[in-house]
Amino acid sequence: MVTGAKAQAAGAERRLQERGIVLPPPPTPFGAYVEATRTGNLIFFSGMLPVVGHEPRYIGRIGGALTLEDGRKAAETATLSALSAARDYLGSLDGVVRVVKLGVYIATEGDFRDHPKVADGASELLLEVFGKERLSGRVVLGVASLPLGMPIEIELVLEVEE
Repeated sequence: MVTGAKAQAAGAERRLQERGIVLPPPPTPFGAYVEATRTGNLIFFSGMLPVVGHEPRYIGRIGGALTLEDGRKAAETATLSALSAARDYLGSLDGVVRVVKLGVYIATEGDFRDHPKVADGASELLLEVFGKERLSGRVVLGVASLPLGMPIEIELVLEVEE
């Protein structure tokens, strides 16, 4: 028997295809850590940066060298990396039951105030892939700096089928 949760989660791969969303190659660590760790039915992903193939797509702070729109795109790029890591780890995104936590860390200039609009670049992508019923709340924080001078770091926790 297929439950409602499983039936709706099974559409993630189809949604990617229908929307023309192409995932980059799975990210590889920049240091001594792993991209994902599973405990029970939760997968915790290492901080995801806006990189493709180990190459940064954005460098700088939002509200300074980078615009709000650059920030949204950087958040989307980092989220695509997270989805790619999830697919690589699970074999398919169809096993995702729900997004448990989304954290968006944004390197900004001190007077920047539109953090939620930047974070929407990540949230809206997850909404497209998993649907509203699978989304979580989120934490959005402005910080002075992030690894390698990048403007965004995404924290993601997913619940998956057992």
